[in-house]
Amino acid sequence: MLSFLSRMAVSVYFACAAGLLLYGVNCYVMIILFYRSRGRAAQRRREVQRSFPVSAASPELPRVTTQIPVFNEYNVVERVIRAACRMRYPADRHEIQILDDSTDETRQLIDRTAAELRRHGHDVRVLRRSHRRGYKAGALSRGMALAGGELLAVFDADFVPPADFLLQSVPFFLADAGLGLVQARWGHLNQHRSLLTRAQSIGIDGHFMVEQSARNWNGLFMNFNGTAGIWRRQAVQAAGGWQWDTLTEDMDLSYRVQFAGWRTVYLPDLVVPGEIPEDVRAFKSQQFRWAKGSIQTAKKLLPGLLRSQEPWFRKLQAVFHMTHYLVHPLMLVLALLALPVLLTVSFRLTPSVFGLAAVALGISMLAPSALYAVSQQAAYEHWGRHLLMLPLLVVIGIGIALSNTQAVFEALAGRPSEFVRTPKRGELTKKAYPLKLPAMALLEIMLGLYCTWSLAVYLSAGKYLVGPFLGAYAAGFLFIGLLSVVHTLAFSK
Repeated sequence: MLSFLSRMAVSVYFACAAGLLLYGVNCYVMIILFYRSRGRAAQRRREVQRSFPVSAASPELPRVTTQIPVFNEYNVVERVIRAACRMRYPADRHEIQILDDSTDETRQLIDRTAAELRRHGHDVRVLRRSHRRGYKAGALSRGMALAGGELLAVFDADFVPPADFLLQSVPFFLADAGLGLVQARWGHLNQHRSLLTRAQSIGIDGHFMVEQSARNWNGLFMNFNGTAGIWRRQAVQAAGGWQWDTLTEDMDLSYRVQFAGWRTVYLPDLVVPGEIPEDVRAFKSQQFRWAKGSIQTAKKLLPGLLRSQEPWFRKLQAVFHMTHYLVHPLMLVLALLALPVLLTVSFRLTPSVFGLAAVALGISMLAPSALYAVSQQAAYEHWGRHLLMLPLLVVIGIGIALSNTQAVFEALAGRPSEFVRTPKRGELTKKAYPLKLPAMALLEIMLGLYCTWSLAVYLSAGKYLVGPFLGAYAAGFLFIGLLSVVHTLAFSK
């Protein structure tokens, strides 16, 4: 029986390591695709902007409805409403919808701000519901039913669209009648607030600068990121509209729009800054929602996609894209099984096998860092110093594996959960939205201590190959768990 369990443990351990290797190799695929198509995509963007110049005085531009979904965002909502009104576009062709589901004093602030801006000639409308059915997706769906715009721009409450957002994005709809979505790149309002926000900004840049570009510029499926994008209303309707059977309604809709034959455009040069969570508990909550929603979307859409006539490479990349959060349960299994495998299995590696294993482990662990480094080089002039944050980003990515594993398994099990927004602080916090200390933090600390013990056992046995990985696991779980405790004490004051 013990021998059988040992073989099973070894099999599962190496299967998970192989899975991480595959996701790691795909990071290099993204880098190659990014560099291969970067110049051609930039030339195409210049051609569109040159062929379809627009200004705030341009005649016969399509009518745009800017939608701002809000739920108890007192600290940031006034800023985004005013920024939306500053966007340059013909006044008679731009309406702004505040889709307000708030239950606190955010409602009064919105009403005051909207009334003031209407007196200055802006078409600002506040729409409220008597329920929160469908959460954000439900609010967007109702807003679309009442919108007068052919194009629908969407901004979360903590984002600040630049004044030229519409002038930079609308030309692409004029150039392509089959275009359904234009997605801009996220910037960062509070990138330098702390080490946590600095590290998160690099992770966000990796997705937006490299992954989104590589997918869109090479004809692969790309996702709307929930904010800082603009839709063609006809495309949303043709794809079945907003649906709320997943927590990532943005990814779900963007895939369905592309299934229906509509095209997408990603603009890395059009940057819309937003807030990064400063409280690690808010960050974990955000990641939990994204992880669970991505797997829910994969369950919903992948079966039909795999049966379709899409090219195999497009299907493969969609699988990697929608199931990316599986890396977290894979990492967790490796962390848990490392010690049992050592204690119950006696094996020696030949030099060639040892070298191959070392290379495989190195590739899987360094691949995300390589992608992040490329994103910094592509996005910033003085990018070298940003790389100092890469070790911390690796630690944070590992540390949230336990929480995200719970999210993945809840999605696979079909367990429902409400849409929990990520509270933001704004430039000057006016209202505190308290977060409780999650029990998960205690489990993360215990897991960090377990990985520390595993590391000590491995090193004492002279098994140095996995030392760096177990060290990273121990640091990651302890860092995230202890930081959750610290932030509970700090932000509750």
